[in-house]
Amino acid sequence: MSVRDVEDSLGLKVCKKQALVIDRGAGVWVWDVSGEKFLDFTAGWGVTCLGHSHPLILSAIQEQSARIIQNPNSGFTYSPARAELMIELQKVLPAGLSRMFFANSGAEANDAALKLARKITGRSKVVSLMGSFHGRTLATLSVSGGPQNGARYLPRVPGQEFSPYNNCDDLDLVIDNTVAAVIVELIQGEGGVRRLDLAFVKHLRSLCDRHECLLIIDEVQTGFCRTGRFFASEYYDVAPDMLTMGKGIAGGLPFAALVMTEKLASAVELGDHGGTYCGNPLSCAVAAQVTRFLRKHNVAAHVAALGDVALNDLRQLKAAYPDVVKDVRGLGLMLAIELHHDSQVWPLSDECQRAGLLVTPTRNAVVRLLPSLLLTKEEWSAGLERLNHALAAFVAGCERNTPALVCGQN
Repeated sequence: MSVRDVEDSLGLKVCKKQALVIDRGAGVWVWDVSGEKFLDFTAGWGVTCLGHSHPLILSAIQEQSARIIQNPNSGFTYSPARAELMIELQKVLPAGLSRMFFANSGAEANDAALKLARKITGRSKVVSLMGSFHGRTLATLSVSGGPQNGARYLPRVPGQEFSPYNNCDDLDLVIDNTVAAVIVELIQGEGGVRRLDLAFVKHLRSLCDRHECLLIIDEVQTGFCRTGRFFASEYYDVAPDMLTMGKGIAGGLPFAALVMTEKLASAVELGDHGGTYCGNPLSCAVAAQVTRFLRKHNVAAHVAALGDVALNDLRQLKAAYPDVVKDVRGLGLMLAIELHHDSQVWPLSDECQRAGLLVTPTRNAVVRLLPSLLLTKEEWSAGLERLNHALAAFVAGCERNTPALVCGQN
């Protein structure tokens, strides 16, 4: 069955940006409906951290779904699966973050963090960083990217202010006693896999302490071993007041969480937050198994070691294709290939697809690689070979047909 067949049968138009209809997956591989095989270096935006159809996840889904999927009066009744997950999370969370609120997505977790921060502090202003991404709800879009982002959705959510990335001097100007919270990604994902400086984060923590505002660290993409530590905040030795997580937490199921200190949670009252599916037993059961697996198998160490190999290999590709690749960077298996121009991103992504490799096109002229955390050296080598082939084909296409701008010549 082709994409056109699917379109005709559904009576709709399928997006032509990488028009694939994926039928199944196993590990780091996926197959489309025609049987063509692809190496998946997207992990569904970093979600399928153990790969596709991992036996542990399938077993947890089967076992829990045979018991109960959704509790009666969810939010007022609880489950053993929820308790098990809370116990597992306590083993890996940064010290002091003891109270948990579950959600369906990272955007919902961030939305809840912003809402509760305003309620707890009695203040309205929120500061975030230029180039950030915290979700697609109205509140989280308003603290993502820059002030122009939320302007597309009227009326704008008031009380947002942006500060440049890694600029301590500007932080001094925007953080004051009117700020409820500052929300940051320690490594910006959609912003191009850009890492915050240690000195910047330390200064941010001191400013939040001085002005008694809350520091919210968004680990939706960086958490659960993606960067070579269980949480990226471990690299900084800075304690957040709130931490949000999602994506890899349940290995592919829609699930997320917000955690905070006991002191902050004491100001959250009945009715301040909730949700129909928050903490449902099925997702909790899977998340508990994923968390335990990552911890017991020390997956973070594997990711850190393979990430070093991968980054070194990408540097060699940069040297081989200087007219296409401007920079490479990353931490663990959160990797970025920065091109010379945004117009190169989709053509190169298409060449990767033709070579049998799926990558993640990103803003700021970046192609991201977010493979399964269980990726082997052999699988990485196979992906690198496909990436090299795609870059060579892209350059050849530029030389034949493409305007100079797309070839990186300004």
